[in-house]
This record gives sequence, C-alpha cells and structure tokens, in this order.
Amino acid sequence: MIINNMLKSKWGDTMIVSAKKEYIFPADAVTKSCHASTVLPLADGRVLAAWFGGKHEKDDSVEIYLSARSPKGVWSVPVCVTEQDDIAHWNPVLYEKKDGSVILFYKYGKDVPDWITKYVVSTDGGFSWSEPKELVPGDASGGRGPVKNKCLRTSQGLLLAPASTEQKKLWLPFIDVSADDGETWVKTPLMERAKYKGANVHLIQPTLWEDEDGIHCFMRSDKGAVYRSDSKDGGRTWRKPYRTRIPNNNSGIDCCTDSQGRLWLVYNPVDENWGVRHPLSLCVSKDKGKHFTDILIPEPGFGEFSYPAIVYACGKLHITYTYKRKQIVYWQITLED
Repeated sequence: MIINNMLKSKWGDTMIVSAKKEYIFPADAVTKSCHASTVLPLADGRVLAAWFGGKHEKDDSVEIYLSARSPKGVWSVPVCVTEQDDIAHWNPVLYEKKDGSVILFYKYGKDVPDWITKYVVSTDGGFSWSEPKELVPGDASGGRGPVKNKCLRTSQGLLLAPASTEQKKLWLPFIDVSADDGETWVKTPLMERAKYKGANVHLIQPTLWEDEDGIHCFMRSDKGAVYRSDSKDGGRTWRKPYRTRIPNNNSGIDCCTDSQGRLWLVYNPVDENWGVRHPLSLCVSKDKGKHFTDILIPEPGFGEFSYPAIVYACGKLHITYTYKRKQIVYWQITLED
C-alpha cells in the first residue's frame, strides 16, 4: 500500500512527501506469534528488522528472527539468529557501531524479573552472526542495556542504552552508559520514583533523544500517560520523571528526531492502563516535545498494533511494529526537509 498524497500539519512546513506500508512476511509464515520489532537502516540502502517469534510470548519456543530489505524493497526470508535452546527470548534491539558492525541485543529468560541481556554481532551487514554472549557477565539485576528501544549515540561520544527493571513488582527506568561504543557498560542509578494521586508510578522502556538542552526520554507508564525525564550531564544523572499530556495505555512507544530538529513519536493514543493497543499514531513536535500534532495514523482500525520502533536516516522515517501478533509491518516515510 502506497500513500502518495501529501499530509500536512498545522505548521505548514512539516510534510510527508510519501509513505509506503509493507508486511515483512505473510501471517503464520514464520511462527504462530511475533512481537517487539526493531529496525535499522544501513548505509548500503538495506534495512534490517528483527523481532521475537514463537508459539506465544514467554513460550520456550520464542527466538529472535531477522529479515533484511533490499534497496529494491524486497524482504529476505526471516531467519533465526539466536541459540534455539528452549529458553524464551525477548525484545531485540539493533545498533550499528562506528566500525560498521551491527549488534543485536536481546533479553533472555523465562520470566521478566530473571532476564539477562545477551547479544550477537554481525560484521557483514546482517548476513551472518556471532555466537551469543552475555552483555554484562554475572549481572542479576533483571537485564542490562536496551530493554526495547534503540540506543542513542550522543554529541559527547557516549552510547546510551534506555533500560528498565521489573523486579519485586517495581518498574523503574535507568540508563546504561558506554564510553567505548558498546564494549563495556556503566549503569546509572535507578530514576527516582514518581507518584500520581498518591500512588507509585511504574515506568519502563524509555526512548531517548538529544537536543541543545540535553538528553531526554519518554517512558511507558501504568497511569494513563507518558512520563518524561531530562538530563543535563549527558545522561549520567536524571531529573525525577514527570507526567506529560501524551496518553499511554501501558504499552511501548518510540521516538526520534530528524534533520530539522523535529521530534517524531509513534504511540497508541489511549489513556487507560492496559488499554487497547489501537489505533497506532505518528505525531510530531516542533517545540522539543512540549506539544504534538498527529500527522499519520498508520493503523486506524481494530486489533493489536503495538510496540513501534522508529529511526530517522537520510530524509526518511523507518517504522516497524507488531500487527495483530501475526506479522511485523514496516513503513518508509519520506519527509520534505
């Protein structure tokens, strides 16, 4: 499906030139269920996408699968890139290092509180992958490195991984910091616990961006709204998270900035805890995330459209998300810069 009409926001100069929707694979062609995709455009014009798939979430059959889109727009047959050892796998995140190699991080373990983070590396653009290794050997905190959304390489040269823990019924975010492009990691303190109407706010799965004011993140919450935090020291310390006007249904979100400094967010505009995961919307902010305007509704219908990933590169937005737990959808959106 290709949408060629120009979609214009109230600002006039924020415009989508074209938008193309693709299903990476047919329903039930790979696994009975799939979820939690990640997307990475490469310099050679290909696009990598990965997700977890198996009988159902948390099942021992769940592994990480990957497909590559050619410059001509053809997706390769998905392949499993993890160990197939009857332990559940979760939430892959792709990252391209400065040397051109690609890391695929993922969570590993039957239950979320017991997660550890593993990773595999490709030095040939995703055609082959190394044996899995543990990201932080011996760590038992519930997972290190990115928990769902992409890492951010900052203007100071640090690599920030948006992380969170879900142990002892407490959901708290933190940031993992690497000064050597992902070789070693230092965990920041857990963010201060926020409260809403006297109750603790559970926050997980941050998504990061940087502007001239510092590093910022939005977070998923269980209180009907996206929460935000800001860092003035490159991501090492963070302000106490605070509530925004962006609705959240206790499901994943993701954001990115473009070459004009606009902030793009993909989310479900639903303000109910554990609310429905439809519709799925793309919105944009020109004032550093204070106000957003919906630009495109990639999925206006009923069903689960969730856990989006979004990346900006070379004038294009690349978006993937879960489609009814049966497929992964990819959108390529060309912006008028």
